[in-house]
Formats: sequence, C-alpha cells, structure tokens
Amino acid sequence: MAEAADQTQHEFWRAPMPASAAVANRGRADERSATCRCGTEFIVSSVYCHACGASRPDPGVSVARTLEIPGLAELASLGERLGLTTPATIAFLVGLLCGVGALAVSVFFSARTVLDWQAIQFWRIEWLLAAVAAFAAGCLLKK
Repeated sequence: MAEAADQTQHEFWRAPMPASAAVANRGRADERSATCRCGTEFIVSSVYCHACGASRPDPGVSVARTLEIPGLAELASLGERLGLTTPATIAFLVGLLCGVGALAVSVFFSARTVLDWQAIQFWRIEWLLAAVAAFAAGCLLKK
C-alpha cells in the first residue's frame, strides 16, 4: 500500500519535493532577507527595518565577508563602559598615549645643558598639546 502512495503523481497543490528538503534548500538567504541585524523581522515588502532603520539586504547580491578588525569588539565594549562612541574612545586613547609620551620624554632624555633642557621642555609641550587636541576631539565626537 505504501508503494502505491509513492507512485502517485503530484497534484498542483502538493509540493514537488518533501518539505524537509525544501527547507534545507532555502538555506540562509531567506534568513538574511527575513530578519534584520538587530534581530527583528522585516515587515512584508518593507525596504527598511522598523526598529533600527537599517536597509534590507538585496537577495540577488551575494553577501561578501565583512572585514573584521582585531580588537574592535574590545574597543567597543570599552567605549560602552566609558559611555563614549567609538571615535570618541579612539580620541581618548590617543590622548592617553600622548600624555604617556609627555612623561616618557623625561625618562629617555636627560638635560646636560640649558639648551638640552629647553629642547626637552619643547617636546613635552608638543606631546601635551597633542593630548589636549585629542581630548578636545573626543569631546566633540561624543554624542
């Protein structure tokens, strides 16, 4: 009896293949077009996500691998803990680096004459000006 059921022709309302094979063939293309990066589902025939405003990916275009920058996740988590955006966090870290550079000038260079002392002071001033500029940029980049 089961052999007779397998030999029947498919009618127009039946799927030409079993449902499990159809789901397997769909793959990830439907998942990408059905859900947004934020996790919400797209509204039918919408171009943008109603939750975050991201545009819907084009199903005809193959999704290329994104460039993954090492340490970007740690940088973003540091920015979240400090309450800063990513560019403001980068400016803050550059300011800290310049502050350390101003302190390091006195460690690596010693003044034997007045001219040497003046040169070291000018280098410190340059490092500190760079730190102030980076901190100001961080304040301007903060939302």
